[in-house]
Amino acid sequence: MCSIFGIFGLQPGDDLQVLRRQSLDLSQRQRHRGPDWSGVYVDAGAILVHERLAIVDPAGGSQPLLSDDGRLALAVNGEIYNHKLLKGELKQAYAFQTESDCEVINALYLEDEPTSFLNRLNGIFAFALWDKAKGRAIIARDPIGVVPLYWGHDKEGRLRVASEMKPLVDDCADVAQFPPGHWYDTATGTLTKYYERPWRDYAAVEGEEVSSTELREAFEAAVHRQLMTDVPYGVLLSGGLDSSLVAAVAARYARHRVEDGDRTEARVAAPALLRHRPEGFARPWPRRRSPPRRWVPCTTATNTPSRKAWTRCPR
Repeated sequence: MCSIFGIFGLQPGDDLQVLRRQSLDLSQRQRHRGPDWSGVYVDAGAILVHERLAIVDPAGGSQPLLSDDGRLALAVNGEIYNHKLLKGELKQAYAFQTESDCEVINALYLEDEPTSFLNRLNGIFAFALWDKAKGRAIIARDPIGVVPLYWGHDKEGRLRVASEMKPLVDDCADVAQFPPGHWYDTATGTLTKYYERPWRDYAAVEGEEVSSTELREAFEAAVHRQLMTDVPYGVLLSGGLDSSLVAAVAARYARHRVEDGDRTEARVAAPALLRHRPEGFARPWPRRRSPPRRWVPCTTATNTPSRKAWTRCPR
C-alpha cells in the first residue's frame, strides 16, 4: 500500500515552488499509506508525489520512477506480478534504473499503446505516467479497482489525482472515483475502457462447469504470485474459509522466494517471536522502523534526474 498524488496541466505562469510545497503538504494527508519514503518530481507541466511502502527492491525502488534520459516520470501504487515475464518480452532495449516491479510500465509505454500493454499487466495498480517530451500524462487503474484512485480539477482547471479523497477535497469541486479498468490521456482528454471480458455477462458463462482441479490450480497460482516481496510478510486470519485457504497455500510457498523462481530460501522474520512465549500467547508484531521522513529526491525541470543523488529537500 503506497500513495500517489499528481497535478497536470500546469501553465507558464504557475509558481512551481508554491505548487511543489502545496503538493507535498497535500500528499502528507495520505502518508499513512507509505511510511518508508517520500519522493517528488517537478516539471514545467506536471508534479508527482509518491509515499512509499517498500515491498520490492526496498533499497533502490523509490519513486517517482524516472527513465534514463529523464523523459518519463512514473508514480505507481500497486504491484505488477508478471514484471519479469514482461521484461523478457520487450522488443527494444530499456535501461532499467531500479529492480522495482513497476518500472516495466515505463518500458512498455515506449513500445506499445496503453490499451494493449495495460491488458498485459498481471497485478493491482493505479498510476500516473508523465511524458515530458510529449507533454502528456497517462493515468490508469487496475481492471477490478483493487487499488483506489480519485481525480478532479482545481479552480484553475488543472487535473489532480490522488490515492485518497483527502488531498483533493479542498481544491477540487468535482472529485470522483477514477473508474476501474480505464485509462485517461491528458493529450486528448479521452477516457478509455481497456478491460473487457465476456465473463462479466452472466449469459456468457451460464452452464459452464469448472473442474475442482482447475479451480485449485488457479487459486494456488494466484496466491503464489502474490507472495512476491523482498521484505517479511504475514497473513491476517478472520477465521473464515477464504482466509484460511489463503494462509494454507501461502504456508506451502513461504519457505522460498517467489522473486527468483523459488530457487532460494526466504528470510525468516523476527525469529525471537517464535521462541520463549507462553503457550497460546502471541506477541504483537514489532513496529516498522522507517528511514528519515523527509529525505526525498529533488528532481526538477532544471537539474539532472539522477537516482543516485538524494538530498534533504526544503518544504
